[in-house]
Amino acid sequence: MSGLLDPALAERVLARALAAGGEFAEVFAERRRGFSMSIDESRIESVQAGEEEGAGVRVIAGGTTYFAHVDGLDPADLERAAAEASSALRGDRTEPRRLKTARPVAGQSIEVAPQGVPAERKAELLRELDERGRAAGGEVAQFTASYGEARREVAVANSAGLISADDRTRVRLGAQVVARRGEAVETGFETLGAHRGFELLDGDPARIAEQAARKALTLLDADPAPAGSMPVVVGGGFGGVLFHEMTGHGLEADHVQKGASVYAGKLGEMVAQPLLSAYDDGRLPGEWGTDGIDDEGTPTQKTLVIEDGRLTSFLYDRLRADRDGVASTGNGRRESFRQLPIPRMTNTYIAPGEATPEAILAEVEKGFYAVSFAGGQVDPATGDFVFGVSEGYLIEAGRVTAPCRGATLIGNCLEALVGIDAVGDDFEMKTGFCGKGGQKVPVGTGQGHVRIRAMTVGGTEL
Repeated sequence: MSGLLDPALAERVLARALAAGGEFAEVFAERRRGFSMSIDESRIESVQAGEEEGAGVRVIAGGTTYFAHVDGLDPADLERAAAEASSALRGDRTEPRRLKTARPVAGQSIEVAPQGVPAERKAELLRELDERGRAAGGEVAQFTASYGEARREVAVANSAGLISADDRTRVRLGAQVVARRGEAVETGFETLGAHRGFELLDGDPARIAEQAARKALTLLDADPAPAGSMPVVVGGGFGGVLFHEMTGHGLEADHVQKGASVYAGKLGEMVAQPLLSAYDDGRLPGEWGTDGIDDEGTPTQKTLVIEDGRLTSFLYDRLRADRDGVASTGNGRRESFRQLPIPRMTNTYIAPGEATPEAILAEVEKGFYAVSFAGGQVDPATGDFVFGVSEGYLIEAGRVTAPCRGATLIGNCLEALVGIDAVGDDFEMKTGFCGKGGQKVPVGTGQGHVRIRAMTVGGTEL
């Protein structure tokens, strides 16, 4: 059990939180350490290190949540937070259950603790990325790269008798290249990250600099993107962002229960073709969105959300699960002790199919190939979306041909999901950060290549 939260102290805090009534109380304690640096114009910059700790206490009474948080883990401050969280209640005392330590969850293997690696080694790594990125071509005008590490220790105790803990370490590299030819300016971006230690960067991590440069340099030769309705092939890895945004958010139970999701009321219905299955998996070994428990102490799990085209589950935290009379899926996540947990994705992906990327492309006479995305907007209530494409190409006679710039994908979640008619076997996961409700958490997205039989491409071709 983590030393963050002594069980005897946790019991006192929970008793104080329920002294004036309430159905449920929880204390969430956290210690966070981080280090980051970047390189820009071949100079190491923005070297930052930080550490903080604190706790949040919430009480749920009559469907209303009361919350208070404190910096630091002083016992008197934790009890004060419990008093503040319950100060508006006027009921009879509720007795919390005695705490029973949860069975320890299997943590992620951390072979080399990043905080033990000298800063000089991390700076050397960034310089190697800088050299590789700039050497990719004379048209590379700017190169930046970043290194980040974070260790987050958490402990959770609640009035249902649970006390649990988790220890999380993540490492991530990012590389961005700006290429210029005359008036044309293009950007390429690539990342490498995982819920692992510094051993993640064994081998050849600087390859991401070359990958980012290749994207930017290729796009210098891009023509304006076509416009109109056509087959669209979405690439593996980063292409999973499309599924994350257009479908994943709509499966989060808070959206569903508010009626703000196009998937509300569709549990058990066919929402895709039988060739498609999809998961949210918070325990996928070593992946960016993986944790042992969620931020309510529930063990993370592999949740089958779409099985052979049929919608099978939503993503729940404890509060929304109680409202629907189901078990939490381990998706209660929060950015820090200063926020409340809400339903959030972990590692969300379309399961590998049987088709090869070559076969998927070969069946397209004329279409568009979206390799990665530059962000977009989705309305979960209507399912309408617009996504910018950061790297895209024409498909002609079954072959990937000319690169395109300025493309957007425009459509509706339900129509695009049911329009997927091929899923590739080249499964790959990528890293990202997902924002929701003012909170940002690490998530993994992934898939192999998928083909959507028809989608509107908004292009700039005249």
